Amino acid sequence: MFDAPRYGTGSLADVFPSLLAGFGVPGEPDRLGLGITADRVCVLLIDGLGAHALAANSAAAPFLSGLASTTLTAGFPSTTATSLSSLGVGVPPGEHGIVGYLLRVPGQDRLVNALRWQLHGDGQRVDLLRELVPEQFQPTATVFERAAAHGITVTQVAPNYQNGSGLTRASLRGCEFRPNFSIGDLIDSIGTAVRAGSRSLVYAYHADLDTTGHVRGPSSEAWLLELAHVDRLAAEIAERLPPGAALLVTADHGMVELDERIDFDNYPELRTGVQQLGGEPRARHVYTEPGATPDVAAAWHDILGTDFAILSRAEAIDRGWFGPVVAPHIADRIGDLVVAARGAGGIIRSGAEPIQSIMLGHHGSLTPAELDIPLLTFRS
Repeated sequence: MFDAPRYGTGSLADVFPSLLAGFGVPGEPDRLGLGITADRVCVLLIDGLGAHALAANSAAAPFLSGLASTTLTAGFPSTTATSLSSLGVGVPPGEHGIVGYLLRVPGQDRLVNALRWQLHGDGQRVDLLRELVPEQFQPTATVFERAAAHGITVTQVAPNYQNGSGLTRASLRGCEFRPNFSIGDLIDSIGTAVRAGSRSLVYAYHADLDTTGHVRGPSSEAWLLELAHVDRLAAEIAERLPPGAALLVTADHGMVELDERIDFDNYPELRTGVQQLGGEPRARHVYTEPGATPDVAAAWHDILGTDFAILSRAEAIDRGWFGPVVAPHIADRIGDLVVAARGAGGIIRSGAEPIQSIMLGHHGSLTPAELDIPLLTFRS
C-alpha cells in the first residue's frame, strides 16, 4: 500500500513556510531545516520535473544535478492544481481544499476543473469566478500574503494566463504579478524582481517540460532535450542573482507513461452506480449514487484487480493521503471512492476527455516517479 506524502516534514507544502522562517516571519517554522537566511530568494517551479527522472538523466542537466539537493514529496493527488495550492498556501490539500484536478463542489451540477476554474467541459470561466469566488473557496492566507504583511516584497513571474486566474486568486494571491512571454523574458523578470525592495521573495513558474512529457512522453528525446533547456534556464537565472541571494528549484510532480488505458466511457461495469467521475487517469475521485458505494467498490475491485488502490473516502483520509487534517467541508469534495494507479495504467474517458485520453505522459498517483520531487539549492 502507498505511503502518505511527507506533510509537515518533507513535502512541497513545507517549502515556503521554511523560507519565511529564514526571513524571520513569526509563526513560520523551518519545517525542512533549510537554514536559509538570505534577504533575496527565488523559488523556480519546473512543472513536471520528477526527482527520479532528473537523477536518471543527470547528464542532460549538469547544472541542476550539481546543486545541493534533497527529495521532497508532492501531495496527493500529485497534480498541478493541488501542488501549486499546497506550495502557495503552505498547507496540505485537506486544509486548502484543492483536492484534485476535477472535483465536486456543492452548488454546482458539474465537476469543477480546479486548474482552469471552469465547469468540466464548459468554458464559463467568468461566470464560475462569480459563482465560486476563489478567495472564499480557499480563505486561508497564502504564504505571499503572510510574507508581504512583514515587509517582504513578493513577486510572481508566470505566463500571463495565470494573472487573475481562479487558481492564482485562491492559492497564489498576495503578490505583484509579472507576466512573462518567453524564456528570455522569464530570466530577465526574475532578475528584476529579486532586486526589488530591501527583502524580496520571488516565485517563478515554467511549464514546457510538463507539456512535452504529456504530449511526447517523459522518456522521449523531446523530453530529454527540453530538460537540457530547463537546465540552462536555471543556470541563467543563477548567474544573474545578486550576491548573497538564493535560488531554489523544485517541481509540482513527476510523470509516468501509460502502458494500459481502461476506458470508463466504454466500460459499463465501471459506470454502474457512478454519478460523476472526477480527478484524472492516474488518480480518480469516484462520486457514487446514494447508497451505491459498496457495490461500486466491489465492481471496480473485480475489474481493476491489484493494479489500482481503491479506497473509501474515510480510508483515504485515515491514511493521511490528503494530510493529517481534512476539514469536514473539504471532505465532501473528495470522492466516495478514491482510486490511485499502482502500475503504469490509467482510467481514461475517451468521450468526455478526448485530449487527455490520448496523452502519453500522466501523473496524479502516489508512485515514486510521480510523487517524489527535487528541491535544489543555489547560493550566489
